[in-house]
Amino acid sequence: MAETRPGVADKRRTFRQLHDSGCFVIPNPWDIGSARFLQGMGFKALATTSSGFGWSQGRADGAAPRDMVLEHLRTLVAATDLPMNADFESGFAHDPAGVAQSVRLAVETGVAGLSIEDATGDAAAPLYTIDEAVARIRAARGAIDKAGGDTLLVGRAEGFLHGRPDLDEAIARLQAYAQAGADCLYAPGIRTREQITAVVAAVAPKPFNLLVGWSSELTMKDIAEMGVRRVSVGGALARAAWGGFIRAARLIADEGRFDGFADAAPGGELNAFFRDDLARRE
Repeated sequence: MAETRPGVADKRRTFRQLHDSGCFVIPNPWDIGSARFLQGMGFKALATTSSGFGWSQGRADGAAPRDMVLEHLRTLVAATDLPMNADFESGFAHDPAGVAQSVRLAVETGVAGLSIEDATGDAAAPLYTIDEAVARIRAARGAIDKAGGDTLLVGRAEGFLHGRPDLDEAIARLQAYAQAGADCLYAPGIRTREQITAVVAAVAPKPFNLLVGWSSELTMKDIAEMGVRRVSVGGALARAAWGGFIRAARLIADEGRFDGFADAAPGGELNAFFRDDLARRE
């Protein structure tokens, strides 16, 4: 007998409850298979990854057009029973009105949350001014509120990823985004305990999302003790998969060797998982 699957409202309600207390991991799949496998491992929520999805489509991070990203969101929302947070990049527009339009379309896909970055895509001026960035967050907030208000809005300060690793600036931006209506705050690129605890304290009581997209000495226990509410991995799982693929392919191309398959997942194990997973849905 097929399982009763949660609707969009159920997913959004669950997602907001996850942000009320504790600390949870929100891993980042890039296609239906990776999303279903992560769900099967017991994670409580998922998030898309612009880089992982882009690479799967033969594109660089951030090079997928809005319509392609929206279709990807619809696909993953429909494929999984878990709340899905959208890596919605910079809202696919520069002006607040354009951001609002994009956010409205994203909400219609059924995502439980979405993030808006303050990166411009222009190397000469990599971040929007704080006034511009706040106006964009405020526009996103307005679009969500008009649609019903239950989609969680994440405000992202991108300075550490774009040549501006200034903790004070990141904090000022996150605080401004919180005031403008962001429900959760995110500063990808901060790594040290001192940076993490400073940001958590600065945005409290709103929840903070920590990116751990590299090999780290920090454990989930450490991160939870610092007051972080949720942890995402960005494109790291996709990069790990690509790493195994590239190493094995290079051994074949360069040395004619096949021992790069030594750590490959057993096909029987994958077939069994997806066979049982599909049976539960039918």
